[in-house]
Amino acid sequence: MRRYFGRKLLIYVLTFFLAVTIDWLIPRFMPGDPVQTMLSRAALHAEAREVMYGYYVRAFGLDVPLWQQYLNFWNALFHGDLGTSVYLFPQPVVKVIMRAVPYDILLLLPAILLSWFAGNHFGAIAARTRWLDNTLLPVGYILTATPYMWLGILLAWVFGIVLGIFPIAGAYSFELRPHLSGAFLASLLKHWFLPFASIFLVKFGGWAIGMRNMIIYELESDYAHYLEALGTPRKLIRKYAFRNAILPQITGLALDLGVIVAGALVTEVVFSYPGIGYLILQAIQNQDYFLIQGCFLFIIIGVLLANFAIDIAYVIVDPRTRLGMTGEGA
Repeated sequence: MRRYFGRKLLIYVLTFFLAVTIDWLIPRFMPGDPVQTMLSRAALHAEAREVMYGYYVRAFGLDVPLWQQYLNFWNALFHGDLGTSVYLFPQPVVKVIMRAVPYDILLLLPAILLSWFAGNHFGAIAARTRWLDNTLLPVGYILTATPYMWLGILLAWVFGIVLGIFPIAGAYSFELRPHLSGAFLASLLKHWFLPFASIFLVKFGGWAIGMRNMIIYELESDYAHYLEALGTPRKLIRKYAFRNAILPQITGLALDLGVIVAGALVTEVVFSYPGIGYLILQAIQNQDYFLIQGCFLFIIIGVLLANFAIDIAYVIVDPRTRLGMTGEGA
């Protein structure tokens, strides 16, 4: 097991290095000048603009060759410094991201985990219940094919504008300031519900369809027919089928959790929800190199941690993995 995880860790370190390097390169290939974009928002004379341009170029470390900027980036990264935001100057990128992270966790973690749990169990039940299968299958396909943005707009129109039950913008009432109180938590929950529902419904359909198809495949496999011929109770065969079918779903869950931020970009834009997905859009529109790097670095780390967690989960859930490691060690 030590060899297995040692090799995995080496792969993850190399992947992290390459992914972060690409993350650093991509913003610099974008057309335009971030400092010029920032100064264009201020009414300055030509001489003042030139002086300010030189100051900001030096402040952001853009006055040195690219190779030096690259080395400076890694040095700052190892010291926990992601630079200063151009768009929100002079705020550090770390602080900007940390303000958005709680909203993403509050929105996406429950939506993904609950949809995964409910979708897998409904899909497993539908695979052996004809009337539920006839209902779930078309509904699941419709939900899976529905874009987050379209469903979010539809929910906002029905429940926010027509019925007036839920607000359609922001993470809490604009009349409140973040603090621990019943009124603030109630406002937070009301603003959270529609973005949560749009993500939950789309993902629920995908998990349910996936599990339903996998259960049917497992129940028609050779081992299931063999167990049935031996007189094994049908309930036990279904239990084995579910355990085998859940493995691909666990992999899908890890990928979903890894890109937990990027997947919410459209939903956050629709509802003006202040998460990292919405922050990425603002950073791209304002050509903020450092904020783009910081946001995508957060995604890279999330993907790698999620995949490492799934490697550990497979060792626990799938005995074939443990058997393979034993054979490898022998």
